Amino acid sequence: MLHEERLRGSLFVRPLSAAAVALALVVAPALAPLPAVAASEAPTSFADLAEQLLPSVVNISTTQVVQSQARPENIPQAPPGSPFEDFFREFFDRNTPERSRRATSLGSGFIVDSAGFVVTNNHVIAEADEISVILQDNETFDATVVGRDPKTDLALLKIDAGRDLPAVGWGHSSEARVGDWVVAIGNPFGLGGSVTAGIISARQRDINAGPYDNFIQTDASINRGNSGGPLFNLEGQVIGVNTAIFSPSGGSVGIGFSIPSSLAERVVAQLRDFGRTKRGWLGVRIQTVTDEIAESLGLDSARGALVASVTEAGPAQDGKIEAGDVVLSFDGRPVDEMRELPRIVADTEIGREVGVEVWRRGAMVNLQVTVGELDEDTTVLASVETGGIVEEPQTGTIDSLGLALATLNDDLRLEHGVQEDANGVLVTGVEEAGPAAEKGLRPGDLIMEVGQEEVTSPAQVAAKVASAQDADRRSVLLLVNRNGELRFVAVRIDAG
Repeated sequence: MLHEERLRGSLFVRPLSAAAVALALVVAPALAPLPAVAASEAPTSFADLAEQLLPSVVNISTTQVVQSQARPENIPQAPPGSPFEDFFREFFDRNTPERSRRATSLGSGFIVDSAGFVVTNNHVIAEADEISVILQDNETFDATVVGRDPKTDLALLKIDAGRDLPAVGWGHSSEARVGDWVVAIGNPFGLGGSVTAGIISARQRDINAGPYDNFIQTDASINRGNSGGPLFNLEGQVIGVNTAIFSPSGGSVGIGFSIPSSLAERVVAQLRDFGRTKRGWLGVRIQTVTDEIAESLGLDSARGALVASVTEAGPAQDGKIEAGDVVLSFDGRPVDEMRELPRIVADTEIGREVGVEVWRRGAMVNLQVTVGELDEDTTVLASVETGGIVEEPQTGTIDSLGLALATLNDDLRLEHGVQEDANGVLVTGVEEAGPAAEKGLRPGDLIMEVGQEEVTSPAQVAAKVASAQDADRRSVLLLVNRNGELRFVAVRIDAG
């Protein structure tokens, strides 16, 4: 069965694949004419390509044993809302035996090795008790799971056909351009091998499906059952794995998404070699660099990934990366947006030393970091350095930020539920219409740094804010600890 997720407004992303964007081309008379496109570049038929590729595309059939209760017939019905309604329901639920039923689901996949290795989506086989692979000639084989990766929604299966099977090869999705023709083949609605064609509508789409989102968007029609099927270029190479659609109804509306081959090929190779993925690990928690944060740091534009915290004894800490650094490039690859850094790090060879360029306190700093291996099963939280606790409470207000502050003592820790090892300046009040309230600060938050310098008293916070004002800064950067979670917040300085 396919899972639906709400995505922007009333539309849904459904694990499947296909997508398109309506493109309107407006040419003003003053613009230079576009170069002519040779008629031979537009295929008159996909028949030869389809004939070549269809034998390598398979149907995936899964069976899951589901436990359910067999409700007896003619059970007493209490009037809705009566005090006996819950009583009857609980009584019969307790005394009704469970029975098993078999639920089936259909998806798609494709053969990537003549020895019988088949690629599909993880969500197609995730809860399955039995998996069958059905070839184009309806020959059916039991499949075993070689490995799967929920973070990229990919899985690798193995069947034993006793002979070489027709396999397809990977293409270079990085070379695909918006407007290129593509062909999708799959098993929509369980009808068997079906072929649709369209164009690439967009690249590097982030649909919040996972940490490594980098989808190809296409308008080739893709419907329920196409999940795990291949997206081909006109050379018959796989450049994507169809995974999700954007749809209000569950059917194709011309907006579908495919995992690019640049990601899928590497993940599939690791699943085959190790039965799992091996990803690079840096050991930082990051956040987006907003325009306000960039201005408060003296950075020329909102780019890079802001390091909110560094994992103790992790690769970043060993490489001298600090909280408050903005990572601008990693291993020679620019980091234009925060979401690019996890993908770049994950792609990097484990154990290799790479160069990292960071923006720190108004200057560029070059570091060397040895990439570690990400533990997929464990989330390591960043630690907070401990320091002295101020026993004598001091209070103060920062009118330009709309904050009331106090130094920490045991009573305030208890009152606001502050962790025993956390340090900083406690927010005790927030002006309702002030700049701090606009950024979501609230009583109980801890301000650990102002302008990337540690603070332990309201007086220090006031001095840092005043220094920022003297430097004609329109905002000040705060490192805030909320229930152990660290984040940077750029707060506008109200000139009053």
